[in-house]
Parts: sequence; C-alpha cells; structure tokens
Amino acid sequence: MSPQAHVPAALPIMRAMTAARIRSAEPRDAADLVALIAALADYEKLTHLLELTPEKLAAQLFGERPPAEAVVAEVEHAPGGAKTVGFALYFTNFSTFLAKPGLYLEDLFVLPDYRGQGIGRALLSHVGALAVRRGCGRFEWSVLDWNQPAIDFYRAMGASVLPDWRICRVTGEALEKFGR
Repeated sequence: MSPQAHVPAALPIMRAMTAARIRSAEPRDAADLVALIAALADYEKLTHLLELTPEKLAAQLFGERPPAEAVVAEVEHAPGGAKTVGFALYFTNFSTFLAKPGLYLEDLFVLPDYRGQGIGRALLSHVGALAVRRGCGRFEWSVLDWNQPAIDFYRAMGASVLPDWRICRVTGEALEKFGR
C-alpha cells in the first residue's frame, strides 16, 4: 500500500488546529493500528488484500528484530484519555549509490475527521526528522497516481514526485515461483 496523507485539496473553512502528540507505537497500539490500516485500505479500495490482525502486526513491529516501525498521533479524547487518530509506518532501506541507509514510508494515514489540522504534516515531519537523526541519505514513499490531494500535500512539504520510476511487485504464487 502506498502512503496517503488523505488531506482535502482545499478547506472551505479553516478548521481549528488539533494538538496531537506523536509518539513511537507500542504493543498496546496494535489494535488501533489495525483499525487505522483497515480505514486506509477502505479509502484505497483495497480491503480485499487485508490479512493483518493485531497479533500479526505486533509480531512485526515489536519483535526481537522488527522489520518495520510506526509512530502514532494521539489527541485528547476525554479527560485523562487519548484517541489514536493517525499513524506512519516505515522501515529502513539502503541506497547503494549513496552508501547510506534510508527510510521508506510504507503508510501515512489520518482519520477523516482529523484531516486538515496539521496531523499528517506532524507525522511526516516526525519520520523525516528520524531519517535526519539516523544519518539517512533518503526519505522516500509512493503515492497513488489518482490521489491528487496527497500529491499536492507532499509537494507542499517539499517532496519531489518522480515521474520516471515505476514500482515492481511480486506477491503470492508469483513470489513462490520466484523463490524456487
């Protein structure tokens, strides 16, 4: 899945900014993350691809050598409580040309009621700052070509959308054949 900021292209009325706390995901966040990922899949019309459960996700994010990491955005929900309203899931990759690691953003999502309030920007900036602190040479992600609001958002954040690269993917039975 490609990361999506899911922000409206223009807001007719400026919404009040919501103070969100960005923090590293913890095992207790697995069910909330699954719910957010399901909402992302619904937005992208890809729910038929979902196989994740909180247990499967937790094993990959919080195991001995986790292949991916996540941060969550929380807002004050009730006195003494918080609601998880967004997330960014990313992993380390490597650039042979730069001889440096990079961070690849797999997914970025904010619930519809919380879009346009700076939460997507805060999540993206947080992961970008991690890339800088870790000495990464790149911070990259993909965006669906039909998601113009996300493309506009990423460009406004300073990202370049590369027109001449295509994603190649092998899954399922084809992957099994590749492995033989």
